[in-house]
Amino acid sequence: MSATAAKPGATAPAAAPPAPKVETPFKRFVRDFAASRLAMFGLIVFTIIVLLAILAPWISPQNPYDLAQLDIMDGRLEPGSQNADGTMTYWLGTDDQGRDMLSGILYGLRISLIVGAGSAICAALVGASLGMLAAYAGGRTDTFIMRLVDLQLSFPSILAALMILAFLGKGVMNVVLALIIVEWAYYARTVRGTALVERRREYIEAAQCLALPTHRIIFRHLLPNCLPPLIVVGTMQVARAIALEATLSFLGLGVPITEPSLGLLISNGYEYMLSGKYWISFYPGIALLVTIVSINLVGDHLRDVLNPRLQK
Repeated sequence: MSATAAKPGATAPAAAPPAPKVETPFKRFVRDFAASRLAMFGLIVFTIIVLLAILAPWISPQNPYDLAQLDIMDGRLEPGSQNADGTMTYWLGTDDQGRDMLSGILYGLRISLIVGAGSAICAALVGASLGMLAAYAGGRTDTFIMRLVDLQLSFPSILAALMILAFLGKGVMNVVLALIIVEWAYYARTVRGTALVERRREYIEAAQCLALPTHRIIFRHLLPNCLPPLIVVGTMQVARAIALEATLSFLGLGVPITEPSLGLLISNGYEYMLSGKYWISFYPGIALLVTIVSINLVGDHLRDVLNPRLQK
């Protein structure tokens, strides 16, 4: 009998418990975000809106930018009507230009989303860069940048945008540029506050001791730790930019009439509201409201998920 044989009555050693699964930060973020039904509802609605805007050339009954497709003589100011065979002529009616409102809303969503997302991304790049530079450099650089921020924030955004567009003129790119100018300060102030805290961390001091270039410390080490508040502010600013663009277009200083956005569609039907032709302004207004609310639902919960102090 070998020495290694088990003795009678001896019990086998217990198996080691399985190692606990380590949850990655991304999986934890998805789990926390999905825990809110309102946030998921807002994300689903906003995703549908984006898909409708992208697919507008293929699913729209009409191209509202093509003047040859507009029936100004017989098709203007028509409510949604049903043909004898049961098909709908205009689902949401037409405006004073004979433009199908459903098509106008789908194409208008494209303009509003392009303006909102484009201005928010560009303003975030400018504002975040200046905010991190102010926090990292300190001294006169910080003072100069923050005085510019204070000067920018002292003007109402709508008034500043109106002044800029009065000088630049109408156009999608001009609206984007105007919104970048009035939005960058929000990003700069937010990122500076976070960067001032991160600047005193040990990893920044270690990078400075290694004599790493300043731009590498700022963009490779400081920026990733400033992203959570930047993402939250960026989400909110997209909704704010869409609302500002709609306001500017409603006032006649936004996009041109040949490329209608939701704000311009609302403006086109404003004078017809009292005569009972409500659909010209009502349906674009509902589309604008749903878009902004869905973005705000997502952004509000992102703030709770990405801010550890607000997590329960």
